[in-house]
Order: sequence, then C-alpha cells, then structure tokens
Amino acid sequence: MKKFLNDPVNFVDEMLEGIYAAHPMVTYTNDDLRCLVTAKPKPGKVGLTTGGGSGHLPTFLGFVGDGMLDGAAVGGVFQSPSAEQMYQVTKAVDQGAGVLYIYGNYSGDIINFDMAAELADLDGIAVKQVVGNDDVASSIVGEEHKRRGVAGIFFIYKAAGAAAAEGLSLDEVARIADKARLKTRTMGVALSSCVVPEIGHATFSIGEDEMEIGMGIHGEPGISRKKLGAADAVVDEMMDRIFNETDYKSGDDVAVLVNGLGGTPLEELYILFRRVRQLLDVRGVALKHVWIGEFATSMEMAGASISILHLDEELDRLMAAPANTPFFKHVTG
Repeated sequence: MKKFLNDPVNFVDEMLEGIYAAHPMVTYTNDDLRCLVTAKPKPGKVGLTTGGGSGHLPTFLGFVGDGMLDGAAVGGVFQSPSAEQMYQVTKAVDQGAGVLYIYGNYSGDIINFDMAAELADLDGIAVKQVVGNDDVASSIVGEEHKRRGVAGIFFIYKAAGAAAAEGLSLDEVARIADKARLKTRTMGVALSSCVVPEIGHATFSIGEDEMEIGMGIHGEPGISRKKLGAADAVVDEMMDRIFNETDYKSGDDVAVLVNGLGGTPLEELYILFRRVRQLLDVRGVALKHVWIGEFATSMEMAGASISILHLDEELDRLMAAPANTPFFKHVTG
C-alpha cells in the first residue's frame, strides 16, 4: 500500500482537518470534526443534510455550500456515521423550516438516519427523507427499492439545493428531490480495487485485463466480469442498461454526469463522454447539462460511472442554478 498517511486510524479526522483549513465556508458542530456544516446558515431556509462513509470524496461532505447542502455527517471509510452525529448536524442546520435528509440506500445509513429523525422529532424539528437508489446494476426493474445509491445522488443534491435556495417549503423541496431520484439512472464499471487505509490491502482482486460491469462503490459485486474492451464498447454496454429502463425520445432533454471512481484520468472520462454523446445524438436527445470529473469516488479505484437525469422544465431550471461548495462550483450567466 502506497498512501500519504500518518497513522491510518487518524485518516478521516486528518482529512477533515485539512478540509476545514482549506475551506472556511464549512465548519463543524458539537465539537465533532465529523459533524460538518455550512459556516453561513441562511435563516428560514429548508436545511439539507446528507451523510455516509468517507472514501467517496466529493460525495458526501464535499457538496455542502451555497445552492446545495447545509450539512453532512461523516463516517469512517465505507462506514455509516452514527445516529447521534446525524442528529447533531440536523440541529445545527435547522433554520425553522425543517430538514431534508438525502443519502444513499445502504442499511446502516437508513437505520441511523431514521434514529436521527426520531431524535429531531422530539425537538420539534420536521424531517423528511429521500434515499438515492440510482444504480441500475444492483437490482431488477420492479425492485428499485433494493438499488444502491451511487454518483447520481449528485443530481438530487443539485435539484434540492437549488429548490431550497429559492425558498421553497420542506414539502416542495422533498417532492423535487424525489422527482430527481426517480428520473436518475446510473451504471458503473470498475477496473481495479481500492485499499482501505486501516486494512492496508486491496478490497478485492481483478485481473489486469479485466473489468467488472456494475460493481458498487464499496467493491460490491457487479453483474459481469469480462475482458476489458474498447472504450466505445464499454460505454455501449453501460448505456444499453440505462436505455432499457428509460424511453428517451427525440426532443427529450437530459443532464449527464460521467464520474471517475478515483483512479481514472480525466482524459479517459472525456473519451467515455464522447461515446455517451454520440449515443444520445442518435436518439435526438439534447444534452442540457454536462458534468465530467470525480463526484463519487471509491478511494483510488480505477473505473467510471455514467449517470443520466431525464429532465423536465423544473429540473432543467434547478440544474442551471448557481452553486458554490468546496468541491463543486456552478456559475450562471
């Protein structure tokens, strides 16, 4: 294992110390580095919180800032934060309009967010929840509730964050977040494993000439392992899965996110996007918003995912809204 570390036990907290030192727009509450919140809460606005394990930067904590989230509870690498941490973040971001939880579909997160919501209710804080489940590889059509939340959660953050910034109510922000969830599909592929610092060795093994279609961001098994093919063929296989679930027609609008898993050069992500664009152009689908880079990683895992958000007029407007966070900036005009 080659990593820039001191003591692996301190990996998460030292990472957080670096983020706070570099980005004064975020701070922490309850004297707990892992309870990250915005340094400038906006009175009267619906609070948006997320949470999950470390090792996925920028997801989850990197999207706290103007026009997106207000707080994030931070767990160990690939580990859920505690219910108490989520509760403390909830209290810190509540500005009297209620709080919306947005997080991925993982059992530990679900249990702890539910507990945090119960604690918040005792304080009179209204809480609603939207659970991202965009990974088409992780369950069949008709059992979408079993699907994992992966990079497509970015679209939920963006839509809900813009809606909250407009001053919409908790019910409306939750409605919009859930609509973005329903209209998002993601497919991923992994080329290598990653190393969790406290473990010190690869999470799984994969051949030098192999790829795993549909692997999860914690190394969960995909749907097939095969020889690595040409980039266009890989994208074709990934997009076929998405096309099979969403009937894109000529004249439809979409947002596209091509996400690197941590160890894939940006140049290669643009090669993948090139093919995504070609496939959408053939169908007459317009790309209204495009983001390419690292949005939900798995430490240093090589690989990528493609997320497609099927837009309507409302979601198009919210995707275009400005945002400013430590890891994501979107300027309009």
